[in-house]
Amino acid sequence: MKSYTLELPELLVFEPKIFGDNRGFFLETWNEKRYREAGFTTNFVQDNLSFSRRGVLRGLHFQEPHGQGKFICVLQGEVHDVTVDIRRGSPTFGKSVAVILSGDNKRQLYVPPGFAHGFCVTSETALFTYKCTDYYRPEFEHSLLWCDPELGIEWPISDPQLAEKDRRGKTLKELSTQLLPAYQVGS
Repeated sequence: MKSYTLELPELLVFEPKIFGDNRGFFLETWNEKRYREAGFTTNFVQDNLSFSRRGVLRGLHFQEPHGQGKFICVLQGEVHDVTVDIRRGSPTFGKSVAVILSGDNKRQLYVPPGFAHGFCVTSETALFTYKCTDYYRPEFEHSLLWCDPELGIEWPISDPQLAEKDRRGKTLKELSTQLLPAYQVGS
């Protein structure tokens, strides 16, 4: 298994070994021992599955308190995945990074608590799965506005299909500092 960080060094990408032949392929989507050997020691409490059509944009979501780390993989289709550092006091506060996740490249992405996360479906449909480090608590879920001009995110679509909560998302400047997680050295 290959692993590396992105421009935001807390974001980890994993490329599992794929064993394939003319019948198809096999890969381990999660093996605690192998990931621990790679230095990844996070525990998960909940698995989620999301199905979306082309042009759907979900996010940018975060949960505070009770931030969720997310271990993400696209099983079928392709998404333009975006993560934003929203930790107060972080040297990379407000910076974002995008990565293409797909059923073809089989990349896995870990987004730790303290980051807002979202994705846009660029294929006809996408089947998106993720493991979480804390339980979903809708009373603590927040939406950072996907098109906040201060963030400068280059989405592959200009008029996405959005949930009402994402349409009403707040810019990073509008979010109360009490809603933003604090940066901790080494987090």
